[in-house]
Amino acid sequence: MYSLQASPQAKAADKPSASSRTMNPRIRNWRDLRVWVIGASTGIGAETARLLLSKGARVAISARNLDALNDIARKNDRACVLPLDVTQHEQVLAARDELLAQWQGIDLLLVVAGTYNEMRADSFDMGIANQLLDVNLRGVFHCLDAVLPILLQQSSGGIGIVSSAAGYSGLPRALVYGPTKAALINLCESLYFDLHPRGNAVYLINPGFVETPATAKNNFDMPGLISAAQAAQEIIHGIERGEFHIHFPKRFTNWLRVARILPYRCYFWLIHKVTGL
Repeated sequence: MYSLQASPQAKAADKPSASSRTMNPRIRNWRDLRVWVIGASTGIGAETARLLLSKGARVAISARNLDALNDIARKNDRACVLPLDVTQHEQVLAARDELLAQWQGIDLLLVVAGTYNEMRADSFDMGIANQLLDVNLRGVFHCLDAVLPILLQQSSGGIGIVSSAAGYSGLPRALVYGPTKAALINLCESLYFDLHPRGNAVYLINPGFVETPATAKNNFDMPGLISAAQAAQEIIHGIERGEFHIHFPKRFTNWLRVARILPYRCYFWLIHKVTGL
């Protein structure tokens, strides 16, 4: 076990209380907060890392693409580059150990790493299914295994996991992707029960359509599409406000949230009507 004390940086965040209107502590100042962003080479992860660095946080950035990570970290002494493959448990643990040697603790872990492949029943591919499971689900558990003991011993700090609005309910073309994201929603809800009483924050992050290399493969209309920079702003603002469920753009995600509580007959009719699938 690591012998860690709650960091002085964590004082930048208000402690939650039973009477608090927020589900997590508010963050009023990012300066010197220690944030590890896993999945930071492109898209939402890269833009979130850049935004945090601009706010004065100390940011560790991890992904497989070392060149992309070095580009984000260039000429910024607050950035720490830790390349890893999230599907390789030992690489995540080794990066964690290197980070602790430098920081002696972690204030926030953001797991953004994920992958997407369109799939329907008539094109089911077990190889692709395993790839999605390895990155989107097992990879997240690798990160939890690395960081949960630290946060629990600190009794401070938090975890944010990027799921997707596609995890709210079943959708066409998301035969495997959707279930992996639904599992992450359930995971964050379960984590909140365990971590909130211990002084740790949990953030469930559900984006809608965001301009990333993953969505660039889509050949259909993507309602409410926003840029990765806009997504990063939404994530950081949600964390600053102490939200548990950070979802955006709300004009799209709220529509899906309402749709999922409809009777199934109505739900299937509505999704078919909207998508034509």
